[in-house]
Amino acid sequence: MNKEIKFESPTFFKRIKGMLGVDFYRLFHTPMFYIFLAVAAIIPAMILGMTNMETAEGVTKLYTNTWQIVAANEPLYVVNSIAEYANMNMVFIFGGIMVSIFIGHDYKSGYVKQLFTTHAKKQDYMISKSLVGAFSMACMCITYLIGGVLAGALTQASFAVNAGSLIIALLSKIVLSLGWASLYTFLNVIFRKFFGISIASSFFFGTGILIIGAAAIVGNSSILNIFLYGSSVYACLSSNILTLVVCVIVSVVWAIIYNVLGTLLLTKSDVY
Repeated sequence: MNKEIKFESPTFFKRIKGMLGVDFYRLFHTPMFYIFLAVAAIIPAMILGMTNMETAEGVTKLYTNTWQIVAANEPLYVVNSIAEYANMNMVFIFGGIMVSIFIGHDYKSGYVKQLFTTHAKKQDYMISKSLVGAFSMACMCITYLIGGVLAGALTQASFAVNAGSLIIALLSKIVLSLGWASLYTFLNVIFRKFFGISIASSFFFGTGILIIGAAAIVGNSSILNIFLYGSSVYACLSSNILTLVVCVIVSVVWAIIYNVLGTLLLTKSDVY
């Protein structure tokens, strides 16, 4: 008597675990990841050590406090000077470029075609890429912090700061990596056949030009905090626990939105 053999489909968590295992293996075995970590560490050192401004008394340092290259003193949605813009938020720009290269390689190498031929879930692809991208940007935030501290020590810049606000600002920016990574994954799914455009779009949205433009009209309104760049600015050196709560909510909500939209796009279109 022949017994019918039934094959159970892997659960959601098993599928995600398997895909994350592949993506993290690829991430840790590509020089690109380590290059971007190094870039993130070098940026604050260059900013703190090489940025000067001319005054009536002569040339002085643009930054007098080490933590100014991590976050602004207060939420400033309209950029008035480079000193307000050049901080850890730049990690999200370079993180977007890294995500573009990582996903672009999926399509160029034919990995995506092979992956979806084996009936992999489209949502699993979006979730895995978003989580790996978030991990990468979180690591870049850490190396940025290390580079900034070393640069501050070498240039003898002040380290005076409200420790609680600094920690909350750092945690808030790291948490926002999830939302940013999901946005970049979604953008790269849209422009999957146009590698140059995908990088340009990641750079464009990473700079927060749209929010800066909106702020020029509505002013420094807290309503802008519902957007990724707005909440990134909200994470500053005067942060409190509400700042972290807002950033967590914004990051998670936008991650869900972008993953759902990306999954629908992949399901209804030619993914190759």
